[in-house]
Amino acid sequence: MGNKRSEANAMTKGKSGRKLGRILMSVFLGVVVLVFVAAIVFLILQVSGKNSLYSRADSSQMVSNLSEMALAINEEVPVEDDNWEEGDLRYNGVHYRYNADILTFLFLGIDKKEEVQRVEEGIDGGQSDAIFLLVLNPHTKEIDVIGIPRDTVAELEVYDENGRYLGQGEGQITLQHGYGDGAELSCERSMAAVSRLFYGLPIHGYCAINMGAIPLLNDAVGGIEVVALETLKLNGRTVKEGETVHLQGEASYDYLHSRDINSFNSAGGRLQRQKQYLMAYAGAVIDTVKSDITFPVTLYNTLIKYMVTDISVDEVSYLAGQALSYHFSDENMFILAGETVVGRRDFEEFHVNEQALYDLIINVFYEEVE
Repeated sequence: MGNKRSEANAMTKGKSGRKLGRILMSVFLGVVVLVFVAAIVFLILQVSGKNSLYSRADSSQMVSNLSEMALAINEEVPVEDDNWEEGDLRYNGVHYRYNADILTFLFLGIDKKEEVQRVEEGIDGGQSDAIFLLVLNPHTKEIDVIGIPRDTVAELEVYDENGRYLGQGEGQITLQHGYGDGAELSCERSMAAVSRLFYGLPIHGYCAINMGAIPLLNDAVGGIEVVALETLKLNGRTVKEGETVHLQGEASYDYLHSRDINSFNSAGGRLQRQKQYLMAYAGAVIDTVKSDITFPVTLYNTLIKYMVTDISVDEVSYLAGQALSYHFSDENMFILAGETVVGRRDFEEFHVNEQALYDLIINVFYEEVE
């Protein structure tokens, strides 16, 4: 009797073990399938993201404008060779061609701390205190960043407080975002203004982030360490010029946003701090993405309430995959050259050096033809 009970118990344990084994195997296979499906979905997102990004912008206007400028600057008809294509230009004796594989994005930091709130179309969309172009060059595997001073004088689309179009006029480029709804319309008009400033530069997407999201961005990579370029109050604590500080939380917002409006060209000093911070932040993001490929999508979802963008999740997935093989250094960081003066109504104005801008466009967006 005892032997039969032992045999029965052994059979029950055997069946339970086999059942548990089948369950574990099913779970394992399920995980494998999920990972496989996730990988397939991610690859599909990357492909669709790439296709949609490249279909957005047309370079014909800029290519035409710069070709005409090259003729005016050189004051002679360029000698065309067997490798000459329409839109090519010869500048300082060198044959150049626009790099049509480049991707360019406009990033705006909006002078608002709260989450994005759409406003009535008019003049209350908020000013863009930080304006940067992010350029991805797949030929050189480099990321270039171009800082545009907020007070840069440019051709703007001007509207009244009721949203009625008043025509184009010169003004500080920071104001263009204010002429809109504080959301997509403001961004589209800002993107058009920056494109005009760069002779019709094709821009493949925009991302405007309210400055109140800076602590979220900063802390997502564990904070950023900088050497203070100015003596500033950061989250209530005075940090002296030359002091090394690890920026966390509100201190990162203060470092990127604060300035003394009574000091001449304080916006220029702030732009230098923003440039310094971006250099450090780009390195931190690339390191984070290398260890977690999903980080950009996670960050995208974290910022969604503070952000207005036309860059979709599948496009972010594509860009994240690309970023792993790109590099970025001091040599890839540019700020428009020019002069800050006191203009009309005693407001500061930054006037771009047109020759320097032309050289910058050739350097970043064109390549020599062998």
